[in-house]
Amino acid sequence: MPDIYQSLMVHVRQTTALEQVAGLLGWDQETMMPRGAAAQRGEWSGAMESTLHSRRTDPKIADWLASLEGSNLSEEQAANLRHIRRSYDRNTKVPADLATEIARTTSVSQGVWAEARAADDFAAFAPTLKNVLTLRRQEAAALSEGGDLYDALLNDYEPGMTGAKLDALLGSLRDGLVDLRGRIGGSDVQIPALDFDFDDSLQMKLAHKLADVFGYDWSKGRLDKAVHPFSSGSGNDTRITTRVDVRNPFNCIYSTIHETGHSSYEQGIRQGYLLSPLGQGVSMGVHESQSRIYENQLGRSEAFCGWLYGQMRDLFGDFGVGSERAFYQIANAVGPGYIRTEADEVQYNLHVLMRFKLERALISGDLEVDDLEGAWNDQFKADFGYAVDKPSNGVLQDVHWSVGLFGYFPTYSLGNIYAGALYDKLRADVPSLDADLSRGDTAPAIGWLCQNLQQYGGLYEPSEVVERATGQAISEQPLLGYLNRKFGAIYGV
Repeated sequence: MPDIYQSLMVHVRQTTALEQVAGLLGWDQETMMPRGAAAQRGEWSGAMESTLHSRRTDPKIADWLASLEGSNLSEEQAANLRHIRRSYDRNTKVPADLATEIARTTSVSQGVWAEARAADDFAAFAPTLKNVLTLRRQEAAALSEGGDLYDALLNDYEPGMTGAKLDALLGSLRDGLVDLRGRIGGSDVQIPALDFDFDDSLQMKLAHKLADVFGYDWSKGRLDKAVHPFSSGSGNDTRITTRVDVRNPFNCIYSTIHETGHSSYEQGIRQGYLLSPLGQGVSMGVHESQSRIYENQLGRSEAFCGWLYGQMRDLFGDFGVGSERAFYQIANAVGPGYIRTEADEVQYNLHVLMRFKLERALISGDLEVDDLEGAWNDQFKADFGYAVDKPSNGVLQDVHWSVGLFGYFPTYSLGNIYAGALYDKLRADVPSLDADLSRGDTAPAIGWLCQNLQQYGGLYEPSEVVERATGQAISEQPLLGYLNRKFGAIYGV
């Protein structure tokens, strides 16, 4: 058995190494690649996916798994086999030519989306999106084997989750958020906006400091700019990006903290799991729990905002905000806005739930690409009460559908739900939390997250690792309780 297991793991480690090379191509495309290289990069991506698909579906994997059936395995070995079996079962259902075409098309599609977004021209992107959607529907049909198409795609990002479970969980969350937003809307508290030009080079200097403060290991990563901030990589090469708006420094500040949360999760996984199925975040929902708790419960807390206010005064001088309390309120102001990534904590999940509804309809065939922009605008008006002014603030704002990430959006809200429960337990276990954060010291909080969740990587299933850390079943109630306490105090409701 040891020789069989080791042979399997050598194969998997080599495949994982190639997957990370493919991921690096994606990072380069978003940060460094010349615009004219898009079509050629698509061919590279397709070639890489063809090679990876061949390795993931190698019949030797089935033989190794069969030989190991019933063996006396350690916890780590059993978890590795669970992931390998899941991956093999998934990939053998998808024809190699389809997997290759998806990789090639989505690589090119990303550039088409970026140009259409810059031009505010959805019609220029629609034909490409139709191709992506067709391919992903075909993939979903192969994976589902007659079952629900959307569930088949969702399983790639949150194993064990279904659309029906999400409906129940997110439906209850939506009701609580709409109620809280309504009460805030009736408040007499008025929070002014920032009115200052924040130098972009100083913002990037602050971004580097914030990554430091939140425990980012620069020997294993780097920070660059991107149109849509993201993190990539795992193990000892994890990279983050941010963006800068001279009129809105919170864009850079909280994008940086958010992406640092993602990368710190990867950096916190046990080194012994490197290049194995356990050596990466277990799901996108759990991943998002880390980025959101870094960004919101820690980074937007009153204690940390007090420290951050001092840092900004040192960098930018007097920027028109007279106190730590006023800065905290501005950093957490609830108000209208089109952009999901810039949304306040109360309304962020409402943006996600809208996308969840639309993409389920796209995958099922109840909504077609030609009708998507109109459906988006109608749903946005119904959910938020005002009209979308341009496609870049509407249907073109997110990169996800251009690269075929259908089933990904609801994991953002799952991450917030997980983060709510984690924060409750963190506060109970680290009573000095507010005092620590007021000094810009995140080490106790991040140490708790690493000890209780991050280090395990893929050892446990998504809901299991959160439940082990929090000691409670998954529920939206801790998140709603946190939001009601925080924004109730800010707005007096």
